[in-house]
Amino acid sequence: MMTSPAFLSTAATTSLNPRSINVASPYTASFFSRPRFAGCGDRRKRAFAPPVRASESATTFVVDPAAEVSPSGAFSEEDEKAAAAAEKIGARVRVKVPLKVYHVPRVPEIDLTGKEGKLKQYVAVWKGKRISANMPFKVEFVEEVEGRGAVKYFAHLKEDEFEYLD
Repeated sequence: MMTSPAFLSTAATTSLNPRSINVASPYTASFFSRPRFAGCGDRRKRAFAPPVRASESATTFVVDPAAEVSPSGAFSEEDEKAAAAAEKIGARVRVKVPLKVYHVPRVPEIDLTGKEGKLKQYVAVWKGKRISANMPFKVEFVEEVEGRGAVKYFAHLKEDEFEYLD
């Protein structure tokens, strides 16, 4: 049996316990780590989280292609459309197509044809990014309902479904 200090130092570093191994590479560290669970609570609903690796460099640069400007410095057509729609927020509008809504509580249906409302929001841009909203204009209506008084409700409309009054 070897009892020299050299043998004891190599035996301590070559232990079979993966937690006691000194790992230099960030890619081998995830091999020895236990699987981590995302979230907490009910054990039946746990999902495995992907392994986290250390960055190889101190700085990381992320390029967002959506934030890039064209070489000429001009805005895209979508940006111009969003800016024009944002300027119209607060305008009075009138619904010009036959349209019924069914989402107002305790009212079976409301016919919006000819009703006037106020343009509240352009929802096709969210957090500075363009999203695919089918009906991008949020319009607020206020209507007297029998037994309830003035009821305020919203409807999402396309631009060709209403006309501007202002």
